[in-house]
Amino acid sequence: MQIIDHARRHSQYLSRHLDNGNLDTAILLPMADKVLDTGDFQKFADWESLQAADNEAEIARQLRILRRYVMAQIIIRDINRISDLNEVTRTITLFADFAVNTALNYAHAYYQDLYGTPLGRYTQTPQHLSVIAMGKAGGYELNVSSDIDLIFIYPESGQTDGKRERDNQEFFTKVGQKLIGLLDNITADGQVFRVDMRLRPDGDSGPLVLSETALEQYLIAHGREWERYAWCKGRVVTPYPNDIRSLVRPFVFRKYLDFNAYEAMRGLHRQIRAEVSRKGMADNIKLGAGGIREIEFIAQIFQMIRGGQNRSLQLKGTQETLLKLAELGIIESATCDTLLAAYRFLRDVEHRLQYWDDQQTQTLPTQPEQQQRLAESMGFADYVAFSDGLNRHRSQVNAIFNETLSEPEEQTEGDAHEWQWVWQNNHDDEQRKGRLKTHGFDADSISLRLDQLRQSPKYRHLSSRAQPRFDAVLPMLAQAAAEQPNPTETLRRLLDFLEAISRRSSYLAFLHEHPQVVKQLAGIMSQSSWVATYLMQHPILLDELLSAQLMNTEYDWNKLAQELEGRLKSVQGDTEAQMDVLRHFQHAQVFRLAIQDLAGLWKVEALSDQLSALSDTILAAALPAVWADMPKTHTDTPNFAVLGYGKLGGKELGYTSDLDLVYLYDDPHPDAPDIYTRFSRRLTNWLSAATGAGTLYEVDLRLRPNGDSGFLAHSIGAFEKYQRENAWTWEHQSLTRARYICGTPSIGLAFDALRKEILTRPRNGTELAREIIDMREKMFPTHPPADTDIKYARGGVVDVEFIVQYLVLAKSAECPELLENYGNIALLKMAAERGLIDAGQARLCRRAYRYFRKQQHNTKLRDAAKTEVNEELTAHYAAVRKLWRQVFGEEVTFS
Repeated sequence: MQIIDHARRHSQYLSRHLDNGNLDTAILLPMADKVLDTGDFQKFADWESLQAADNEAEIARQLRILRRYVMAQIIIRDINRISDLNEVTRTITLFADFAVNTALNYAHAYYQDLYGTPLGRYTQTPQHLSVIAMGKAGGYELNVSSDIDLIFIYPESGQTDGKRERDNQEFFTKVGQKLIGLLDNITADGQVFRVDMRLRPDGDSGPLVLSETALEQYLIAHGREWERYAWCKGRVVTPYPNDIRSLVRPFVFRKYLDFNAYEAMRGLHRQIRAEVSRKGMADNIKLGAGGIREIEFIAQIFQMIRGGQNRSLQLKGTQETLLKLAELGIIESATCDTLLAAYRFLRDVEHRLQYWDDQQTQTLPTQPEQQQRLAESMGFADYVAFSDGLNRHRSQVNAIFNETLSEPEEQTEGDAHEWQWVWQNNHDDEQRKGRLKTHGFDADSISLRLDQLRQSPKYRHLSSRAQPRFDAVLPMLAQAAAEQPNPTETLRRLLDFLEAISRRSSYLAFLHEHPQVVKQLAGIMSQSSWVATYLMQHPILLDELLSAQLMNTEYDWNKLAQELEGRLKSVQGDTEAQMDVLRHFQHAQVFRLAIQDLAGLWKVEALSDQLSALSDTILAAALPAVWADMPKTHTDTPNFAVLGYGKLGGKELGYTSDLDLVYLYDDPHPDAPDIYTRFSRRLTNWLSAATGAGTLYEVDLRLRPNGDSGFLAHSIGAFEKYQRENAWTWEHQSLTRARYICGTPSIGLAFDALRKEILTRPRNGTELAREIIDMREKMFPTHPPADTDIKYARGGVVDVEFIVQYLVLAKSAECPELLENYGNIALLKMAAERGLIDAGQARLCRRAYRYFRKQQHNTKLRDAAKTEVNEELTAHYAAVRKLWRQVFGEEVTFS
């Protein structure tokens, strides 16, 4: 009774019902002692008997009485700080769901008795009304005194099967009307919930109920931007089968990054602020500056932009969305903490305002007595202290909101005036060329390119929304290019990129919203045509330039693997979506590494380690996803493993390296060869096929036993037999750089044991050397050893690799540490330390190999010109050739 007495001081509503005898403490006290759930609501009255007796009045009465007890229970527990915000909102939302379903069950049965069962025209199956809770009810965030926003949908058109036949539209309209009346009508016992149907298609002027087909057609043809935000929280609260989620998802969440959401959200917020100003609602903690709505908008703007790409963001609740945004690194953890603290504070205040007299209000009180009681219920000594705390939260929220949804940064007037001439329609050509030349551009070629761009079909057919953005962004690109050391080439790449993304107004919006990214983009494109092309192929990566993690070189691959696994599970059952998830993940990591690489944060060897770890992560995630996508098989987990050869096996991957793979299985099932062949084909397709998100890897399976003429997958037994009895020397050379990547661990152990056995076999050094020399000479017809080709030149990359492979095959028996797949540089050092080769020559050879890889890398990434044959390169070639002669005893000749 003490907690009841304390609570009633802060709620006239509670006091009034206690004093009037409308609340029985014998019922209330046990309820106040626990967290309520749907089972408690079901036990409150004999709902089934009431429905069977067709006692509509008593159902309505019992729902209102139950609502009174639920309200009292919430108030008592919250005011006494027994519950938290999540319990409060979940309890009232669960009650709303229960009330809706109870009213619907009665309404449906009532009209079914009159008109028969509604049947689908095409399926001829019984139809049921699906009720969608919108707004806070959809997100389990309902206010205690809130109305509930509902939308009514039924599966398909048709008719009832009774004697008094009605079409489904009329039947469900009557059901919906009775449901509303049962909840919304005010009786002597009050009201259950005010029901608001204005969020339905076409609002008050639209039909009360729609078929799923009509809903889909409306969203496609007439759905407005604000309806996307409303439907983001839409939740089906009824248990009947429906297809509503799949209809609504593509409307709410775009497949691409939707930066148009910024402008739409600003427009919505401007309308709200105008309403607040007009009605003098500055003290409204929901709609005023720094209020609840601004926190909700911050969460939703990122959902709208990224939710189509990352389904883990397709959440209903504001708090869970903010936490997920922080987890994904989209907002800072500190920002998330600030917003959550403010949200919980403001929602607690909101509820205390509503506890006072069960009114749907968010306006602070003006009466001193109520102000003091509000302050005390929030844990403050007086209203001044409370106001200080409230204002602190609101100012923090408003600052974050303004930073997130502020208008695009405007260039200074001088800059704007200076660079608009680049893209003016009625320009003086000679004057423009003169100014271009002044800024370091090749005036003739750039002027021609700009004219061609203006006359291009892509530009002329831009939408009324996209063209002004294009016109605004282009001068920004020109200015940013002028600041680079190669302005002409930089601007060409930027213009190619702009033209490529121009049909996607969302990407134009991104550049317009973030002028700082334009400068960053120019700096990147000035350094690398490869990155410029990569961005053109995957413009979605623009968003990575805003990531706080962009320049962070600490990669937690276990954590990233868990994140990737979660994304794949979120779209399980949708093969194309899962393939796209793999591609988006891989592209983002490659792009991040490339940007860090351009900034000089990686050495070549360390970068290759990261690119190899990325491919390992992709393969490990793809394998179970592909198996789950297979037709039902004999086991939940494939007895299958993936081996990496070549650059993948040696952890020397570059940005565009192929994956040399071999597939093994160990399964006694009689259909295993067929099953794992189909699985291998599907896995390879997942890795190499082009989808809407682009490509992943080129996969090369030619290193498997018998090459292209062999099976796609081999049993471990067959693989062992082949390696022991039929493999050529060059295949054992390949084995020196092979490793287990992922799959069944026992197969990996068996492979490691076999690899050790094969590589440590006693071999005649002279014969081995002769075979390797012959293999090297066989390359000459297809890859002549020109000094300009670092890979195949005499003394180049391949020669280093062949030296190491010879040492592994010839000396592993006496030096088993050579079996470790550490890479060529480390293996050369180990061989020298064991006295297998001259230490000084090995050091020169390591230096040469590092130089070769750096040159190859820079040619790909940094627009380095074709390899220049200079003294340094010639010296490196000579060092490798000298070591070759020491190891093999003779030079390889080419004529």
